[in-house]
Amino acid sequence: MRSAQDILAAANVIAVVGASRDPWKPSHSVPLQMQRHGWRIIPVNPYADEIFGVKAFRTLADIDEPVDLVDIFRPSYDAVDMVRQAVAIKAPAVWLQSGIASAEARRIAEEAGIDYVEDRCLAVERAVGQLTKLK
Repeated sequence: MRSAQDILAAANVIAVVGASRDPWKPSHSVPLQMQRHGWRIIPVNPYADEIFGVKAFRTLADIDEPVDLVDIFRPSYDAVDMVRQAVAIKAPAVWLQSGIASAEARRIAEEAGIDYVEDRCLAVERAVGQLTKLK
């Protein structure tokens, strides 16, 4: 199991499930920040055609290219289904944002052999990684 920092370092393409058009929500500002720092963000939102100037997809299965990391901004009770979908598209890692955790989702990821992070913020981890590099 890779560390959160190693997962981020290896990721180029991040699918963000629950990406929001609302600039006041973390599900908008966090992926936008990641995009501005060089990651390719693919928004997944069944109610949007475009977010962050990028085509939005209805589901993970609709994405037509490999994804390095699936970042989930959905309630914990949705995490199990989202992790199953991430496994189905052969994503090597899943990340549940701050406040989101699920023992069942963790079990599914571990059984599938994919990296799993929960209850942590991508943007915070990105910043920590940057500070670590400065030392």
